[in-house]
Amino acid sequence: MKVKLLIFLGLVLVGIHGMSASVDIPAMDRWSAALDEAIGAHQEYVALREARIEALRQQLLQTDMEASEYFRLNGEMFQEYKAYICDSALLYLGRNLRWAQRHGEQEAVDETRIRRAHLMSSAGMYKEASEDLEQINPSGLSSRLLPDYYENYRHLYGELGAYTQDAFRRNRYYGLSAAYEDSLMQVLSPASALYPERREMQAAAAGRLEEALKINDDRLASVRPDTPEYALVTYHRSLLYHRLGDLEKAKYYLALSALTDIRLAITDHASLWTLAQLLYEEGDIERAYRYIRFSWNETNHYNARSRSLQTAGILSLIDLTYQAMQEKQNERLRFYLWMISILSLLLVVAVVWIYRQMKHLSVARAHLEQANEQLQMSNHIKEEYIGRFLKLCSTYIDRLDAYRRMVNKKLTGGQMEELLKMVRSRDVLDTDLKELYGNFDTAFLHLFPDFVGKFNELLQPEERIILRKGELLNTELRIFALIRLGIDDSSQIAEFLRYSVNTIYNYRAKVKNKACVSRDDFETCVMKIR
Repeated sequence: MKVKLLIFLGLVLVGIHGMSASVDIPAMDRWSAALDEAIGAHQEYVALREARIEALRQQLLQTDMEASEYFRLNGEMFQEYKAYICDSALLYLGRNLRWAQRHGEQEAVDETRIRRAHLMSSAGMYKEASEDLEQINPSGLSSRLLPDYYENYRHLYGELGAYTQDAFRRNRYYGLSAAYEDSLMQVLSPASALYPERREMQAAAAGRLEEALKINDDRLASVRPDTPEYALVTYHRSLLYHRLGDLEKAKYYLALSALTDIRLAITDHASLWTLAQLLYEEGDIERAYRYIRFSWNETNHYNARSRSLQTAGILSLIDLTYQAMQEKQNERLRFYLWMISILSLLLVVAVVWIYRQMKHLSVARAHLEQANEQLQMSNHIKEEYIGRFLKLCSTYIDRLDAYRRMVNKKLTGGQMEELLKMVRSRDVLDTDLKELYGNFDTAFLHLFPDFVGKFNELLQPEERIILRKGELLNTELRIFALIRLGIDDSSQIAEFLRYSVNTIYNYRAKVKNKACVSRDDFETCVMKIR
């Protein structure tokens, strides 16, 4: 993310240096996206500044409070804090002032008072700033500090004029500010950074905006990006474009200034809340609200009264507008929610109706498939048993004919004793029954080859049927095989198996008692065996 911002700023700045107001600027979406990314990475930039402050704090803890190094380190702490936290910056200036007074360093005392007065006037502490400046004897100041002295008075009275409610005092303050500016320009070196800034401000105040813009071109070309000076110059440039009526460029340079402030963790800034105000006036409430909220948080962190006053008005206005916009959006959302709820309800009703129809169709299809399956199975069973029936009938006809010839032979031969002995024997009947049941078992297992295993799964493990060697089915299995074929009348089963009806009832009840499923569902489960 940092790399993206660096690339963005680099491309922008290549086009800026040495160019005039005719430079092309990126579309708002591009600089807005870069600004949003910087706001998202804000804590990373703060962490860098805090790391520098902590390193200086550790050095101070190890430095003798009477050494000149102590004065220098306090000055560096002031530089870190002056645009970050106002109270802390004043704290370290106060330490330096006491150090300079103890050591009789008058120039250091004057320089510290000048620095503190400028910070106080920027923070709205006008009385305190004035008291510091009044304790300085201008005739005793060095040529190095005299411009700063006049600049402080010019700034102090300019701030007083801007924020006083009394028209008479406003004019008086502005007059004093102008007088000190004249004195400042007489002693200020043209080589100093402040000189072109003041010339630009004077040209802008006199309405010579094109001249002011050309001076700003030179200033912009002389400063490095990602510095506080760059943030200040681009802020001044945005003010010029705003007065020229070019709001797109005004917003663009405000964004550049705000980007620099955020990257340097500068909390004393005006760029972002000014940009928020412009966006608000154009109706871009979402962006305006996002930027003013961030700017307000930064202002509170800086903890300067004047900055809070500057930001509070526009914050309140944007906040109220944003809340009203949110309320309208909420009303629309509630309307859409009602519509979606009604449509959803209708959709649910339609889905339920379709589901029920599909369920009915599915049940009908299942019944049809089951009926088809049963019909196919029934046809298959019929085909199997009809074929075997015909074969058995043919076999029994052949046997009856052979039996007739044998009886006739024995009667003709007078072998009555042997004939009576053969008729009284059950061997032939038992043999025929055994063959009948063997044919039945073979035909049934041909239709249902897994019947024995699946039948045993319906029984408790210790009650499962184990067939003797050579057996295909036993009596119990044969009873339920007939049931599986659709013959569930005990009298018909008894007739086929040559048992009494009570015996068949007992067999059925005995097997059901061994079942691992419900007795009532047992025969239904048997019918489902495939």
